[in-house]
Amino acid sequence: MTAALDIENLQAWYGESHILHGVSFTVQPGEVVTLLGRNGAGRTTTLRAIMGLTGARTGSIKVNGVEAIRLPTHRIAHLGIGYCPEERGIFASLSAEENLMLPPQLSGHGAGMSVAEIYEMFPNLYERRHSQGTRLSGGEQQMLAVARILRTGARLLLLDEISEGLAPVIVQALAKMITTLKAKGYTIVMVEQNFRFAAPLADRFYVMEHGRIVTTIAAAELQASMPALTELLGV
Repeated sequence: MTAALDIENLQAWYGESHILHGVSFTVQPGEVVTLLGRNGAGRTTTLRAIMGLTGARTGSIKVNGVEAIRLPTHRIAHLGIGYCPEERGIFASLSAEENLMLPPQLSGHGAGMSVAEIYEMFPNLYERRHSQGTRLSGGEQQMLAVARILRTGARLLLLDEISEGLAPVIVQALAKMITTLKAKGYTIVMVEQNFRFAAPLADRFYVMEHGRIVTTIAAAELQASMPALTELLGV
């Protein structure tokens, strides 16, 4: 089976700063994996490097077998990747529904989720569909940021800290969303600080330190690995 995402010896820079030092990991179709680590470990930079949003980068990034390391960002997106950055990027002057309809569908990847399917998954967004972006709560903005990707037809989702700073009821809704997407065959790479949110969702955890992956933990090994994880993360 061709991996949905196969990264080998990924190095990345911001200007003179060398941030990633040989990151390698593989994600199979339909898997959920989580990048864990303290702030500054290189987790967000890994997602940004996959999308071509860092400075120089070397190594190999294969998306469904296609080498993407030298492609510009818009071409990488057209390989079927949706990136949800931590800052969400909601347009304040547009309504929730206008934000949702903004990105084009990706050609060659099948139809994205219909608006009806999205509203079924996110009933809050249906209720707030005519509200301006600035009037949405943090949780509603986060749901909208993910929903916007799902409409494009992307099947590989890169989600950066989607639970951060949100009320527990919204975090539960996002966890349910990830479980639903996994059941539909989506592949998800999450960066998460909220270990309790990520723990029951992921098939595998990659722990990063200083721009490297230092430990890989399968979901079945999680309980036995907690002492080591607590030391690495301070959770």
